[in-house]
Amino acid sequence: MPGKVKAYELQSKSKSDLTKQLSDLKNELLTLRVQKITGGAPSKLTKINVVRKSIARVLTVMNQKSRQNLREYYKNKKYLPLDLRPKKTRAIRRRLTKHEASLKTLKQRKKDIHFPLRKYAVKA
Repeated sequence: MPGKVKAYELQSKSKSDLTKQLSDLKNELLTLRVQKITGGAPSKLTKINVVRKSIARVLTVMNQKSRQNLREYYKNKKYLPLDLRPKKTRAIRRRLTKHEASLKTLKQRKKDIHFPLRKYAVKA
């Protein structure tokens, strides 16, 4: 099995293919670690790093795909899970929305209706 995998090649694979490739890579890593202990060739020892990075790539693509599927599922729902919402900053998240900020109280609406701004004719 080739050690290094490309992320763009993984994007097109299905979830079952990715899980199979992940298990293959983990088995390969296991054999390489055994060879390291038993005193294997230096070329095998350098391959450990490549296999570890390949495992990370496969897991990353799996996570990206699952998050993408979740985004599609929650697209038109009322609420989004916290990890799919935009991060921004704590202050921005707690700020009033534009709609909430533009609302007026009942008292203010009555005052606006009953006491409109006066218009003055100014002599030039």
